[in-house]
Amino acid sequence: MASEVVESPAGDPFLLAQVRESFGRVVYSHKTHEKQADICFTKHRWQQGVLIGLTAVSSGTFLVAVIGLLGDPVLTSLATSSIALLVTWISLGAKTFRFADESDAHRGIASKLWDVRESYISLITDLMSGTVSDAEGRERREALQESTREAYEAAPRTSSKAFARAQDGLKNNEEMTFTPREIDLLLPEALRLKETKA
Repeated sequence: MASEVVESPAGDPFLLAQVRESFGRVVYSHKTHEKQADICFTKHRWQQGVLIGLTAVSSGTFLVAVIGLLGDPVLTSLATSSIALLVTWISLGAKTFRFADESDAHRGIASKLWDVRESYISLITDLMSGTVSDAEGRERREALQESTREAYEAAPRTSSKAFARAQDGLKNNEEMTFTPREIDLLLPEALRLKETKA
């Protein structure tokens, strides 16, 4: 299958190539932090659910022991103590593994990287359309690289699992792209580029 040849813009092709490469890296970083935030939030929900469930079971076991409905007081005491130990362990884990805070940190970095990502798209558009000079393009590139550096400086580490999910989302699920038809369906009829069947 022959690939389409896109005419190169009049400006510095090396500048455009570098900006496009930087854009790609920011896209992956942005999506990876989004996926890491989702992973952390899921862990937080499980952590809280297990804690609530064990606390409820612990309270119920204690009440049953007090009322004396269970036959063997030693077994009742062991069951209540074991569940209380699990509740304590999960509570300490919730203080140590702060998944909600970690999720918020990743969402904050993703938000900063989203802004950088959109600015790279604008720069690529301007470079390809020839509306900015190479000198202005380099200035904007430098500013974007600084914004990216600042975001990465404060960024928590991500996992290979988050990267794999980001890669799958970007490559296979096209999570960052729209077809012209999809965009038309999102816009009011007066702003559509072509006739779109619902």
